[in-house]
Amino acid sequence: MKILGISAYYHDSAAAIIENGNVLFAAQEERFTRVKNDASFPENAIKFCLSESGIDLGDIDIISFYEKPFLKFERLLETYYAYAPLGFKSFAKAIPVWLKEKLFIKQNIRKSLKSIGNVDNIPISFPEHHLSHAASSFYTSPFKKSAFLSIDGVGEWTTTSYGIACGEKGIEIMGELHFPDSLGLFYSSFTYFLGFEVNKGEYKMMGLAPYSNSSSERAQQFIKTIKDNLVDIESDGSIQLNRKYFEYPVGLRMVDPQKWAKLFGIKQRLPEEKLEQVHADLAFAAQSVLEEILVKIIRFIKQETNEQYLCLSGGVALNCVANSVLFNQDLFEDIFVQPAAGDAGGALGAALAVAHIKEDRIFDGLHKPFNPYLGSRCSDNDIERLLQKHKCNYRYYSSNEELTEATAQLIASKKVVGWFRGRTEFGPRALGNRSILADASDPEMQYKLNMKIKFREGFRPFAPAVCEEDFDTYFEAGKHSYYMLFTNNVKQSIKKELPEGFHSFGLDEKRNFIKSDLPAITHIDYSARVQVVKKDINPVFWSLIKSYQKQTGIGVVINTSFNVKDEPIVNTPEEAYACFMKSGMDALVLENYIVEK
Repeated sequence: MKILGISAYYHDSAAAIIENGNVLFAAQEERFTRVKNDASFPENAIKFCLSESGIDLGDIDIISFYEKPFLKFERLLETYYAYAPLGFKSFAKAIPVWLKEKLFIKQNIRKSLKSIGNVDNIPISFPEHHLSHAASSFYTSPFKKSAFLSIDGVGEWTTTSYGIACGEKGIEIMGELHFPDSLGLFYSSFTYFLGFEVNKGEYKMMGLAPYSNSSSERAQQFIKTIKDNLVDIESDGSIQLNRKYFEYPVGLRMVDPQKWAKLFGIKQRLPEEKLEQVHADLAFAAQSVLEEILVKIIRFIKQETNEQYLCLSGGVALNCVANSVLFNQDLFEDIFVQPAAGDAGGALGAALAVAHIKEDRIFDGLHKPFNPYLGSRCSDNDIERLLQKHKCNYRYYSSNEELTEATAQLIASKKVVGWFRGRTEFGPRALGNRSILADASDPEMQYKLNMKIKFREGFRPFAPAVCEEDFDTYFEAGKHSYYMLFTNNVKQSIKKELPEGFHSFGLDEKRNFIKSDLPAITHIDYSARVQVVKKDINPVFWSLIKSYQKQTGIGVVINTSFNVKDEPIVNTPEEAYACFMKSGMDALVLENYIVEK
């Protein structure tokens, strides 16, 4: 059975194709349109998946959309009615879009795909949003049976769901939390107030939070203010938000900035304004409350299900710091998060959910790690045409061994390398195929990458990539994440002692102190968002790190996504070359070709 999964019309639209329960290809629409977090119908991603899989649209057995639009429309109408006359501006803006596009999605899917083929006779399924999330995680996990937790902004009505996923019986949802009480939207409200873009900047707030700490009196006061005024937290982790302080149910903004300014004693930060310590303290408070709630939830889930394993999904599951807090509770033997945990992964989950329902398929866990390299790739002919077009001087390496040795030499000589090889990763993280690579031991590298390569905020940390067998040399025991979705502390043996009164320094000064022997990847709290590289998942990237280790004695490299601020990760050789030329990168690897400036 061939199934096309689709997610669209909120953010991070995507498409995926599976056949007989096996994932063939998946891609986000943003990679083709170059609109970051593109929410439009994923026509380009669908065309790609069909073309690469060699499947004609007419051969698709089922199309599966990742949520139920009528149920979502019901939630909008009931919410506007409950809050009336508030929200009229939002209502007037939203309803025409729903009547034109979103409500009649079945017709729109058929209409949008007419240019590709006839789908009039292909059935279209609509699994619920949180079922799609749960399926995307469980059916890509190594577990035969597990508990699951799906947590995001909102699907149709549901904002949080949990239950048991079983390979024989399917997915059983045991409990839900409903809109407007949403942990995801609670976190996004702070994202908005701190001057970051909602649905795009949450990870920035997560990265800012460690610039404060639990010893900060102001941060602790912010935590108290949040718990006293914004959210009631029950022992099972369920929450009730104080409607007085949140406008997202019917408004055009997340919160009333004046009310929050009065509550917290600071005004809303505008996007262009400098980040101050008070902003870090508020980010820390929001992150801490998020973690407290999540810990209560998984304790409750463990008590209710008594399962050994847990699958996480939804946008909140992209918070790698919180994921690690949950893992370190030792309530479950293992926790799994698939690389596209947010709405893009909903396309994959929608297809997998329908496959296992329609085919009555027994799932006994993946017998090897889930392959995240599901997107596009290019041929040597494509690359040679590009290099000739731009009259580039280049070197071609006939073997991967020669290529990785040459690339490792560039990184060892403090060069920043754009690395474009194999298929594009599915999800928001670059995992060694569309990456910018650099020396993690260089104290200046974090600043250089942020300012001259990525053109982004200087406080932003960078992720390390390490071969699995070398993990224990550099990082404390914890979750081995192949998808960069957990954090680990650097080993005590490579830490550097911080000066007395460290937390009295400003944000820029804190960033400049060297915190370990790998300063470019060590965050201010000694943590790192580690990608553990397994040889049989990505053998060429693994070989590159090994070659670098052989040359330098260091088994860790910086791995950050191949893009600049506010752009999607590069998808084609032309995009990679353009990004290389407009940034401060020193060298570009396109498959087995190397170009240097």
